[in-house]
Parts: sequence; C-alpha cells; structure tokens
Amino acid sequence: MTARKDLTTEGGAVWTVEAVDHAAIVATVPGEVHTDLLAGGVIPDPFDGDNESKLAWIGLTDWVYRTTFDWAADGHAVQELVADGLDTAATVTLNGTELGRTCNQHRGYRFDVTGVLVAEGNELVVEFASPVETAKKLAETLGLWPHTNKHAYNAIRKMASNYGWDWGPDLATAGIWKPIAIESWSGVRIDTVRPLASQSGLLTTHVALTWSEGATDTKATVKVGDVEVSTTVAAGTESVELAATLEDVKVWWPRGHGEQPLYDVAVTAGDDSWTGRVGFRDITMNVAPDKDGGPFVLSVNGKPIYVRGANWIPDDAFVTRLNRSTYETSIQDALDAGMNLLRVWGGGIYETDDFYDICDEQGVLVWQDFLFACAAYSEDEPLWSEIEAEAQQAVTRLSKHASLAVWNGNNENIWGYVEWGWRAPLAGRKWGEGYYFDLLPKIVHELDPRTPYSEGSPYSYDHFIHPNDDRNGTMHIWDVWNQVDYTNYRKYKPRFVSEFGFQGPPAWSTLTSVVHDEPLDPYGAQMLVHQKAYEGNLKLERGLGDHLPLWKSMDDWHWTTQLNQARAIIYGIEHFRSLFPLNTGAIIWQLNDNWPVVSWAAVDGHGIRKPLWFALKKVYADRLLSVQPTDDGLVVAAHNDSDEAWSTQLTLTRRATGAGGEVFARESIALEVEPRSATLTTVPVSLISYDATTEYLEVRADDGATAYWYFVEDTQLQLAPDAYTAEVKPTSDGYDVTVTATALAKDLALFPDRLDPAARVDSCLITLSAGESHTFHVTGASAPTEVGVPVLRSANDLLTGA
Repeated sequence: MTARKDLTTEGGAVWTVEAVDHAAIVATVPGEVHTDLLAGGVIPDPFDGDNESKLAWIGLTDWVYRTTFDWAADGHAVQELVADGLDTAATVTLNGTELGRTCNQHRGYRFDVTGVLVAEGNELVVEFASPVETAKKLAETLGLWPHTNKHAYNAIRKMASNYGWDWGPDLATAGIWKPIAIESWSGVRIDTVRPLASQSGLLTTHVALTWSEGATDTKATVKVGDVEVSTTVAAGTESVELAATLEDVKVWWPRGHGEQPLYDVAVTAGDDSWTGRVGFRDITMNVAPDKDGGPFVLSVNGKPIYVRGANWIPDDAFVTRLNRSTYETSIQDALDAGMNLLRVWGGGIYETDDFYDICDEQGVLVWQDFLFACAAYSEDEPLWSEIEAEAQQAVTRLSKHASLAVWNGNNENIWGYVEWGWRAPLAGRKWGEGYYFDLLPKIVHELDPRTPYSEGSPYSYDHFIHPNDDRNGTMHIWDVWNQVDYTNYRKYKPRFVSEFGFQGPPAWSTLTSVVHDEPLDPYGAQMLVHQKAYEGNLKLERGLGDHLPLWKSMDDWHWTTQLNQARAIIYGIEHFRSLFPLNTGAIIWQLNDNWPVVSWAAVDGHGIRKPLWFALKKVYADRLLSVQPTDDGLVVAAHNDSDEAWSTQLTLTRRATGAGGEVFARESIALEVEPRSATLTTVPVSLISYDATTEYLEVRADDGATAYWYFVEDTQLQLAPDAYTAEVKPTSDGYDVTVTATALAKDLALFPDRLDPAARVDSCLITLSAGESHTFHVTGASAPTEVGVPVLRSANDLLTGA
C-alpha cells in the first residue's frame, strides 16, 4: 500500500511565496502567484480596469515557493516527491539537494527522495523562473518559429493563452498548480492504469508497474461489475494486460442518443490499488472520400452523431480557482443549450479529471486537442522529448473516459503553414508536422486505439487538398467576422465546421464591473483593454452591415452588438443544418470566457448567458425549422435530430408587421421527417410578399416549433414603435415579466442584471406576432415596479427610436 503525505495547503502544509524584491507572503498550494498576491492584498484585481498592464511585472519576475515538514519513517523502501503540475520552469530542491528541473506545465514529475528526507524540518523549495523571460530565452535558443500574439508561447510547454489571446488577458502565471505529495512504498507500485472499454463488453486493462529492490512476485487483479480477473506477475515486470468481459453490458451513449451507464473498475497489484470508472462504447471517425468530397462523421456504437458543439477554453484565467462545482456550472450551460460535444482547444490545458468525469456522466462528447495552437513548433530537442512525455501522460490519463471522442493534433497549424506566410521565415526548418503526422498518432494508436485521431483542425485529410476546404473534412470559417458580412456563411457548404463565431459584449453588469471609462464608449481606454481582438470594436461596427442601424447611445451599442452576434450565429447554424446530411455538425467558437471581456463567448466571464446562448438553445434544438433561400425560391428546412419521427402540421402565414398583424395569406402543409433526417419543403408562391417592407412570413408547427422570414433587412423593415406592453408580477423566487404584442415584436430581450447583477432570466430573443404573449421569468432578484428600455429591449426600439 502506497503511503502519501499530502503537501498541499488543504493537507496541512504551510507554504510561502516570495520574489527577490518582495517579502514572503502566505501561499496556497495548489495555486498561482497572482492568486496568492491577490489574497494577500498585495495587488488589485487583475481583471479590473487596466490592471492587466500594471501587473505585467509578475510574469517578468522569478518566484520561490517553500515549505517545511516533518517526516516519520514508515518502513517503506522508496520515498518519492510527486509533483502533478509545476507551472512551468522550476528547480526543485529538498534539504539543499537539487531533485530536478522542469519546463512543462502539462505533465507531472516524480523525484526519488529516498535518503534525502530527515525526521524534522525538511525544507522543500520550488523556484520558478519568470515565465515571460523563460519563453523569450527558449525562443532565442531554439530559433524563432512563427506564432500569433506577443510572446513566444510556442517555445515553452505552457498554456499558450496564459500569455494572452484575442479574448484573454496577458497574465503569465507561475506556481505549484496541481497537488504535490511525498509517496512512500515497497514491493510493487501501480504507476498508471489504462482501462479501455468497448461496446462488446470487453474491458482491456493495461497496468504499468514499478518495483522496489528485492520485490517478489505478486498478483494483479481487475474487477469490473461482477467480473474479476487475476494473474500472477513476476517481479520486475513493467506492464501487464488484463482482459475482462461483461455479459449483457449496458453501453454508453452521448446525450440525446441513450443513457450513460458507468462501471466502477478496481485494480490491485500487491498491496497497491487504483479505482476509476469506464463506459462501454465504440467511437469511429469516417473521413473516406465520397461523391461530394470528404466527410467528417463521428459515430458512437455504429450510430452517426450530428454534432452540436462548442469550443471550450480554460474557464478562468487563473485555472487553480476552478473546481468540480465551477465545471458543473459551465458544462450545464452546454447541456441546457442542447450541445452534445465540447472541443478542448489546443491553446489551453488538458483539463482536470473533474471536467471529463462530468462529461462522462452527462453524455457530452469531448474533442481533445493536443496543446498546439496557431504557431509553428520546433521539432528539435529538448522540445521533442518534452512533447512526447507530455502526450504519453495525457493519453494515458484520459483514455479511460467514455466521453473522449477525438484526439486532435493541433489547432490551425497546418492551415498556418499553408497560408499564413510561415515558409519564408522557417527557411526549410521543421515546423511541427512531425508531431501531427508521426509522433502523436503513434502515441494514440499505442495507448488509446479505441479513440479516433485527427491530424488537425481544420484539415481535409489529404496532403494535396487545402486544409480549410469546405468540401472536405473540417473547416474554420473566419472570413465572416474578420472581413465579410455574416450572409457569407451561405456561400459555404461545409462538411463539418469545427470553428466559427461572431463577437458581442458581455452582460452590462459584467462589462461595467471592470470598465470604468467616463463617459462609457466603445473605443474608451479601459473598454479596449477588455477587447483583445484586432480592431474588434471596429469589426462589431462594420458587422452591423445593413442588418441593424448604427447605435445612438452606449445602451444601444450594447444591445445592438449583442443582438447582431446572436443573429449571425443563428444565420450560420440554420444554414449548416439545412444542408444535412451533407453537413454533419458545427462547433461554435466559443462557449465560455476566462475573464470579463468583449468576445465570441455565449456565456460571459461572470457566468451570465448572453443573447447568443439563447440563440444557440434554439438552433441546437433536436428539431429545427428555418426558412432558407434557394435558386428556386424559399423552402422550409426541417432537421429532425431525434430518434422519433417528426410528424406535424405547418401553418405558414404572410402577415403585416404593423398593428393588428393583418393576415394576407395562409397555407397549411403536412410535415413528415424521419428520425435523424431532414427535409426541404417549398414555400407556396402565395406566401411571397408583395410589400416586403411591411410584411413577413411566419411558420408555426402544431408542436410549437417556429420560424420567421423577413423579405428585407431590419433597416428597411417597418416595425411599430409601440408593438407591446409589459406587466411585472413578483414570484416566490423573483418575478415574471409578461409581454403582450399588439404588432410584430421582434427579438424581445430582458436584461435584469441591469437592475441587479445577481438576477438571471430564463428566455431571450422572443419574437411575438400581434395578439401573442410571452412571460420572462427572473430569479435571484426582487421585482421592480416596471420595466422598459434599457432593461426590456427589442429590435423595434432600435429601428423606431422607441
């Protein structure tokens, strides 16, 4: 049995952290220098105002963590210091003896301390070199490889976005960011366990073992369900494989396709033990060429999955503040929006076990990038060996998870090599191809052969096809947002979209909690600190196009740009889903933020769901109706991503936008859509408007699904300024706001956080025809006497000045 002395703060260890010109303060382990300085009152909130730049000195400074502890000999033959995560360039010393030096945040380390420990007053010191200076020096040593952003994050194995990104702050951290302990053992120790479970009920468990001197033969056992398998292992054997088969196994499915049964697994070897959970499933990836180019289809247990996903970034700029509860909250955001996949993006981290455990339990597929993003990477030593060790640890740790659906080699690096002007500065040097096409697929094939591997995102799965070709594999659509209007989504017929997005500001209360410009302005000094994208607020302005008018006030800027963000993504996803089965999914950029910022996120840095999130909930529903233009006229596109046939009656109505909503034409059409399929239904000519500025098309299914079509952009549409009334009623947990329309009320939205930052609302972007009502339910706040602009908004008030 391995004995463990926990050296974390929670385990009772007392740590300090200090710099050369700063006095020692109490540190929390696991933790980061920034969070220690913040807790000690040494620095202000790094997220507030322009504090980010004022605190740049922290990343330029060397830091020292130290603790002392006593050690009682326990009779075991071996003692090791186990550091699960050191961020990043560290020198580890115990009682004056240097144990080792590390330079990789993404892996753990073991140091033999047998004979170094003493009974009383052991001093453990971990010295961290400046993360900014270390990256700079490594880049100078290795040679400059092209990268995005300011710092040479591609020279060091550290979270890339920690050095700043186009949505995140430049707050390069240092610290003991994962648990640290002394482990003491004799005989045999279980080093790692890889229990790989398949749909057939077969569990193949790979156990890596380490032996102490003089150890004898032992027995290794694996138990899953009511099945137990054992074997005798000769001393010195480095690995053993145990196969167990469960009869009548209940297989694991992603959400929307079945249940998520998980089975406990217990492994023993001698006196050591390991426990975990598995789900029995098979996942395949089909990229074989077809008549339309090349698909990208993920199948679970032989069943193709239409992906409704989001890209996931680290959920806090200071990742040690995350825990199971914070992960549950953010993953629930994905679940409530109808998502079935999260892509862990390559500029972040391999997430904690909590993240993957929750995805296992909730049926959320995980697309896991290896940690390479938007840069060329040296293939020389010592980087190659660091990456090899890191990847082996990551695949070994995560391979057991049923939710793990894809290992992805990199984010945009193949595309970057082809199109971003890297070849000239590289001058023939290797740029990372060896990782994506050789090292990483070999590691996945060896350690996790049941999970598919993709060379990159985007990628066309052929060396002779542009990596971002919409006809093949996965694509990223970034000309929309960066250069062109969102109507350009329709020029693509993508097989699978693994990145695309459009920006919008966070909730008003989130924004104003950190931006204090007087007067508040889109181009104010502190506002631009919290807008990291190149020309971001200018792109927000240009992105309005003909869709919405230019704002007249900051209140209007906030609502207009949030609305335009939501509409852009609705436009794209409704188009993608109308292409099914040619298109097999989309992964929006992005679900979450890591601080308060203007960004592409659906949920802001304070956890408030933006209008975009509510838009995603609509377009990621199992059953979706939309109206789409074709060369032959308008069609109603119906996508049924459920296991039940969709049989309903559609009522299509052409009516007036003004008071009373006069009906000019109406048709009824039977809709029949088979499970996991889609149909296109032609809109009758009688429903095409003859006065486009005052009429619109409403599509309603008997089961409640709706869609709308407007024959002109909003800037030409005649909307009533007094299209609705609102009534407020208190409830036991907050209040209700019931809105009743007297004319077309387009994209109604309630922003209760403007009255109380703790308030949350259950719905948004509600369109009502004359005579209809909708009730917004607000929780977490007491009821106001009335609501109006800027708390209650609509497209009408932007266009009419109401």
